[in-house]
Amino acid sequence: MYELIAGCRSCGSPDLEEILSLGDTPLADRLLDTARLNQPEPRCPLDVVFCSDCSLVQIRATVEPEILFDDDYPYFSSFSDELLDHSRENADRLVASRGLGPDSLVIEIASNDGYMLKNFKAQGVPVLGIDPVPGPADVAVKQGIPTLREFFGLELAERLAAGGTLADVVLANNVLAHVKDLNGFVAGIERILKTDGVVVIEVPYVRDLIDHCEFDTIYHEHLCYFSVSALSRLFERHGLSLSNVEHYPIHGGSLRLFATRNEPPSGPVRDYLEAEVDSGLTTSNYYQNFATRVRQTQEALRDMLRSLKEEGHRIAAYGAAAKGAVLLNSTGIDGTLIDFVVDRNLHKHGRFMPGVRIPIYDPAKLLEERPAYTLLLSWNFKDEILAQQHEYRDGGGRMIVPIPTPQVV
Repeated sequence: MYELIAGCRSCGSPDLEEILSLGDTPLADRLLDTARLNQPEPRCPLDVVFCSDCSLVQIRATVEPEILFDDDYPYFSSFSDELLDHSRENADRLVASRGLGPDSLVIEIASNDGYMLKNFKAQGVPVLGIDPVPGPADVAVKQGIPTLREFFGLELAERLAAGGTLADVVLANNVLAHVKDLNGFVAGIERILKTDGVVVIEVPYVRDLIDHCEFDTIYHEHLCYFSVSALSRLFERHGLSLSNVEHYPIHGGSLRLFATRNEPPSGPVRDYLEAEVDSGLTTSNYYQNFATRVRQTQEALRDMLRSLKEEGHRIAAYGAAAKGAVLLNSTGIDGTLIDFVVDRNLHKHGRFMPGVRIPIYDPAKLLEERPAYTLLLSWNFKDEILAQQHEYRDGGGRMIVPIPTPQVV
């Protein structure tokens, strides 16, 4: 079901240094239905390592993508209002800055349910989605987004290019970290890009992950955790250079990077590269106390929840996302501390969190049950969720934000 890498996923170096182990955990997005409650769950090691040669942070275990992104994959991008707004602004800006129109083509890799491409389509720009997961891809097609139900790589890129399908813009939002063959993926992007085209990718920033102790964003789907330094080396290897970089708070801190064939690195790219060297981000020293801080956060959260339970309070959790499964399982938080989980994604209702097997309901259950506290597993959408749950909070319900240190709001 999985294999352990012998060398870096980007440069191939065998010089990998462990910086954190979260133990053997279940697959974070493998929600359980009632029929599977009595069956054993697959578990895989979740160990994070640093490459001394190219500074890429990555996990050792590779679970086959066909297992992770199967027919039952539950993630649908359109259930987050914040992500929809973020994506629409990105699309509008690209249409204006690149002069996109009816003779252009935008290709998105891992296009999910069409949440991003629909913004281009609405402005008359032709689009093509690529996503191997049937559920989200079916939703995209119903919205009029042409979608190839395949994994993207160099082989598919060659087929597209041979048929004359080349893109003015290639989008890859929050997918590069999921890719088993990094070099084949980036080589494929270069193959389908027009000479004057642009690649726009978004990735969680490893500096935010480390500085804010965001250990719950580490799971088997996320094979890599990127710095600008690591990405610059990866793209240069395939004839592309980073021409610009921007930072956004979404997902706990993300980078939006632009890569082209001909444009030199901008001031922001040079600034990021210099800052990463100056701060030590490109050496293993930067990561040495990360594991200690993770253990401290986990212990503080367990102690808080146990104290609340001993006082007789009921505690729910919000967000049946992969990060929530990692936090619960790696921290030792189960059904003795959390009574139930709620999530807006209707495809998750009636299922159970992997490993800890806590039931998942519609957020309306917060108002029905009125638990005194709710652990905010999807803390990366904190402001959106706090606003949505104003009635629960106005009635006395309190939210617990676990990262970077547990606090009640």
